[in-house]
Amino acid sequence: MHALGERIGRLLGAGDLVILTGPLGAGKTTLTRGIGAGLGVRGPVQSPTFVLARTHPSLVGGAPLVHLDAYRLSDATELDDLDIDFEGSVVVAEWGAGLVEEGDSWIEIVIERPVGGDAEGVDPETEDASEEPVEPRTVTVTGYGPRWLADAERAAALRSALRESGSERGAGTDRGAARERSAEAGTEQNGASE
Repeated sequence: MHALGERIGRLLGAGDLVILTGPLGAGKTTLTRGIGAGLGVRGPVQSPTFVLARTHPSLVGGAPLVHLDAYRLSDATELDDLDIDFEGSVVVAEWGAGLVEEGDSWIEIVIERPVGGDAEGVDPETEDASEEPVEPRTVTVTGYGPRWLADAERAAALRSALRESGSERGAGTDRGAARERSAEAGTEQNGASE
């Protein structure tokens, strides 16, 4: 997940919104750590579970990363109270589906574990503490709006990041499959990722 996040992070800039969905322990925070590494932000990137949002300034003159945990937010008005700079930051929102799609463009990343892969005994504070998942993950990335659908070069770079992440796996180290999907074309393509 970290390597995939790092590749995605290199494609992001100010105003980009990433919505992460997946069960506890799926790899959302690990993916966000990778996004932070790709952006070159100050770390460590940790789960914002109990503080709702953490801002990580850039170390390379780019946009800061705002890591948001929207699980405890009941509606978008509570999100407004956090006064997040959506235009000047890269915002990664865990559990944000239905709350943060305020802008005209975003990408949604859904991380799934296989049947039987549960998070029993997972502490939300240490969720995703391991960089290497013990079971495979399926990652679905969907772009919405003109930043991802009208910009063919950017969408192609995202597809390439997914493919590259899978190509680095060694023989016998299958950690999951990624499905990339274009919301506009309705197509689906199988690839591999961490």
